Amino acid sequence: MTRPATVLVARRALALTGTIAAIAACTMTSSKAPADSSTTSTSVTTTSTSVTTSAPDTNWRTLFDGSSLAAFRGYKMDSMPSGWRIAGGGITKTGSTEDIVTRDEFGNFELALEWKISPGGNAGIFYRANERNDKVYMSGPEYQLLDDAKHPDGKSRLTSAAADYGLYPSPAGVVKPADQWNATRIVVNGNHVEHWLNGQKVVEYELGSPDWVAKVKASKFDAWKDYGKEKSGHIGIQGDHDGGLSIRNVRIRVLP
Repeated sequence: MTRPATVLVARRALALTGTIAAIAACTMTSSKAPADSSTTSTSVTTTSTSVTTSAPDTNWRTLFDGSSLAAFRGYKMDSMPSGWRIAGGGITKTGSTEDIVTRDEFGNFELALEWKISPGGNAGIFYRANERNDKVYMSGPEYQLLDDAKHPDGKSRLTSAAADYGLYPSPAGVVKPADQWNATRIVVNGNHVEHWLNGQKVVEYELGSPDWVAKVKASKFDAWKDYGKEKSGHIGIQGDHDGGLSIRNVRIRVLP
């Protein structure tokens, strides 16, 4: 049966409207996908940027990298004492020898290094030391290096590993056994001093404070009037005790 023209036109209009609606729906669905993708992409980019920007601190200076002793010399000497050598990637001694110091002097700094000591061993790291005295320990405060388990000094926390020798004690149980590597950081900033051992802050004190002055006065260091009073000085490593010691990965960062 022949349909009236008006009916055919109406039906065609309805069909066209449905087609347009379908196209619009597809367009809306398609427009959502890039938005979700863009959100994911932005998240990844942000994460990537965060990782990229955490670049290594370029302010660190290497004092010993396993190949050269050029940054050090003997205390009150122009050259390295014969008792020290490079062995196993470290500055190493096997018995009593002369103390060594950095050629340069440092005021405010962060020092990082690793060390291991032989069974029953005893040594130390000194900072802001001068060379006007017979021994480096007469002017520079000492970060104690010790085999706590077998050396007699390990019986007192004031003279145990990582203590500010004779003045401020370190806690027990942080140092590793003899012949194992320990990680040390020393921070000296103005009068503020921190000793770190194996990732833990173990000593903190203020040079020149009433507490520090009282402790020095009650100790053997009171005999040396410039002890702990230098604003800048050498970093020293003690060699004049028996036993073996190795120091490696020595770096320093000067602080403002």
